[in-house]
Amino acid sequence: MAVRQRLLIVALIAATLMLANTTGGSPDVRPPQPQQQPQKQFDFSDVQNIARERAQKPYERRTHALPEALQKIDYDAYRDIRFRPERALWRGEGLFEVQFFHRGFAFRDRVSIAEVSPSGVSQVAYSPAMFDFGRNPVPEGLSDDTGFAGFRVHFPLHTPLYKDELIVFLGASYFRVLGRNQVYGLSARGLAIDTGLPRGEEFPVFTDFWLVKPGPTDRKLTIYALLDSESVTGAYRFDILPGGTTRVEVTSELYARKPIEKVGIAPLTSMFLYGENGSDRRFDDFRPEVHDSDGVMAQTGTGEWLWRPLVNPAELRISRLMDENPRGFGLIQRDRDFQHYQDAEARYHVRPSYWIEPHGQWGRGGVEIVEIPSQEEIHDNIVAYWVPETPIEPGKPVRYSYAISAFSTSHQWPPGGRVISTRIGKAAMGDYVEQGWKRFVIDFAGGDLDGLDRTQPVEAHVSGEGVQIEAVSVERVPDTGAWRVAFRAKPNGRKAIDLRCYLTLYGESLTETWTYLWNP
Repeated sequence: MAVRQRLLIVALIAATLMLANTTGGSPDVRPPQPQQQPQKQFDFSDVQNIARERAQKPYERRTHALPEALQKIDYDAYRDIRFRPERALWRGEGLFEVQFFHRGFAFRDRVSIAEVSPSGVSQVAYSPAMFDFGRNPVPEGLSDDTGFAGFRVHFPLHTPLYKDELIVFLGASYFRVLGRNQVYGLSARGLAIDTGLPRGEEFPVFTDFWLVKPGPTDRKLTIYALLDSESVTGAYRFDILPGGTTRVEVTSELYARKPIEKVGIAPLTSMFLYGENGSDRRFDDFRPEVHDSDGVMAQTGTGEWLWRPLVNPAELRISRLMDENPRGFGLIQRDRDFQHYQDAEARYHVRPSYWIEPHGQWGRGGVEIVEIPSQEEIHDNIVAYWVPETPIEPGKPVRYSYAISAFSTSHQWPPGGRVISTRIGKAAMGDYVEQGWKRFVIDFAGGDLDGLDRTQPVEAHVSGEGVQIEAVSVERVPDTGAWRVAFRAKPNGRKAIDLRCYLTLYGESLTETWTYLWNP
């Protein structure tokens, strides 16, 4: 036998023995079997699919039975129904815990809430034993189908010994978020539709939530939500990062059922009863100021910072700051001095500001500000949101991504000098009063302003259409260190006037631009 042939036979025998040793018998000549793929975990794409499919069907409000006693309950009785903390979702398993709200009072709709974990998706089961009904008798007719009205997430913001409220979702598409050393004030919403229009506003609702279970040491929590209304459905993702400034990354994809006349993206809702501006003071109250927010701040696509003081108007006011590809906007509580509020219970001086930071190009549109007359601080009468120039239409889904930052003070927003007060009153001299002149006094501080000597030639640039402006002065106030601009203004007619003012030194801008909508 030839050598080459003997080597080939030896190689075949060796290969056969190797296969026999690894398989425990004869060589397996069956075709390889396909590997089983791991099950896909529920994620944002699943919410998108649900929202897309629901938008192709007529809107149906999902209703669930609720005992009559809970429908007729008043606000105080509803607040007496408390969730038992020991029944919280993820209790003792990590940094985040979730507590739930009972249905009742104004919160009658049942919200579907599910947990997403590596083992799959499971509904959070309701039980009346999860709640302490306080002085209320336990209503008859409660069942597993009763469900929840909403939920709140807890996190150890201040001490590891206690988990504070971090974010709450309750009612329509409203949610509120807190950073460290803050108390609840203004609210955010998923979407605003036809706000301020004569036919009335449409309120979309978060109907379903999916809470993604975090790991034991995770500092980020992800929540998916489904939004629904007569005009639109939406898929939402919230990534929540707690801290001194709590940041919520929001991704939304909207699917219109029908054309929408006006849509408000990243809407914020707040309360302004009155402030230091004397023209707003018509309340018999011991407190100098009462408000959750005192102004609208915005950074335009060109980088200009704007500040619009809020007012409680005698009539509904709707205005818009036109822009293209905005860099940010928000409702701000800038005044942090307790002495200016004197309210130890409401603690307006520690209520958060919300700053919206758009991701990507939002195109042309404007930040719309709605100011509604109000006689009581229990009513939210201020709304701000982005209105895109391009409408949302059926068959054309649109995506908006942005971050919401809940902060107390920040040198980032804005980075330079800022308005710290706006005061308006009648002109000091008799002839000016009779002729309709008003006196405006604006204080600026912060940024490079604080380090300037009072002798520096700081200039004020004051402008407005349809108005006469005179006697413009700038000085540094020795008692406060602020730079004060004062001027007189007289309208040429009865139309609203958009006034503007900012400070410069040797041609360099030192401050944001104060912009004020004056209704003579």
